[in-house]
Amino acid sequence: MTTTPDFDIFLMATPGLDSALHDEVRQHRFKAVKQVAGGVMVKGTWKDVWRANLELRGCGHVLARIGSFRVMHLAQLDKRARDFPWGSVLRKDVPVHVEASCTHSRIYHSGAAAQRISRAIVEEFGAPVADDAEVVVKARIEDDLCTLSIDSSGESLHKRGYKAGVGKAPLRETLASLFLRQCRFDGVEPVVDPMCGSGTFVIEAAEIAAGLKPGRNRHFAFEKLATFDAAVWHEMKAATPTRMAAVSCFGSDRDAGAIRMAKANADRAGVSGFTQFTQQSISDLVPPEGPFGLVIVNPPYGTRIGDKKPLFALYGALGQVLKTRFSGWRVGIVTTDAALARATELPFLDPAPPVLHGGLKVTLYRTAALP
Repeated sequence: MTTTPDFDIFLMATPGLDSALHDEVRQHRFKAVKQVAGGVMVKGTWKDVWRANLELRGCGHVLARIGSFRVMHLAQLDKRARDFPWGSVLRKDVPVHVEASCTHSRIYHSGAAAQRISRAIVEEFGAPVADDAEVVVKARIEDDLCTLSIDSSGESLHKRGYKAGVGKAPLRETLASLFLRQCRFDGVEPVVDPMCGSGTFVIEAAEIAAGLKPGRNRHFAFEKLATFDAAVWHEMKAATPTRMAAVSCFGSDRDAGAIRMAKANADRAGVSGFTQFTQQSISDLVPPEGPFGLVIVNPPYGTRIGDKKPLFALYGALGQVLKTRFSGWRVGIVTTDAALARATELPFLDPAPPVLHGGLKVTLYRTAALP
């Protein structure tokens, strides 16, 4: 593959987790890492775009910036879009979908802007346009500057490719990974989730412990671009061999169906050898033998059913079990309500910033090692 100059790559974060994603990106040694509104910006080549999709656990989408130009009106946008070298990135045999947004610009109609760019791609370049196309061109017109990007990911990166079964309110894998990071999980200590649902926290922690790349089992939109090199991509995916995790990760839930789902998901993810799932209630929870670690849990919030009163007893029981049986362990609890967190009577540190999850604002409450 020929060497290309570095360009801007935007790594999209879940609102509230920009800083945690910034930390992860720095750890992965990308170039010119900068936290910006909505995510993290880096500089790199197409190989860095592929690596970001393959390796970053907390990123939602990877957008490759392919060009920009000034536009004052739709006719000018039409001309610039027709002159743009689409063939350097797109393929004529692959359908494209165009999305546009306009802020503080003389062009204010996003639908008309997307229509002009779509027509230019069809008439000048020859690629088909389709609403359900996997390859998406994003045009952002801000202060009369049109920036063009390709969503290199396709489906959101929280879809790791192993989860066939999910619970009622599944936590996205991207959020789970960054909550683990905020709890200072480093892959060399055990993790316990006593309300594990479909196993997201446990499987994510086990993958980190085993050094598995989150994008190893899925397809990406960039595989349908003119810039894609299948041989290089194959080498990248094969570069890090799986290692046996030094610790196990444990999940439990009182629901037998959730445990079946979690076991099946862990098996598809390739981590069933160092995960354990048990059907049991909170009152039966005991720490596994071995070193201290992290208890992390995403309990019910009650927000959707409108009645939180029964939950205060549940949170209280969880707190009591952790205080009496998990001395030396750290705790992370994700919930929508500070009052529910307080019901545990655990010695929380200052809470992390609130995070958008399924239309709700959730907060991670953390402790230091319990006395």
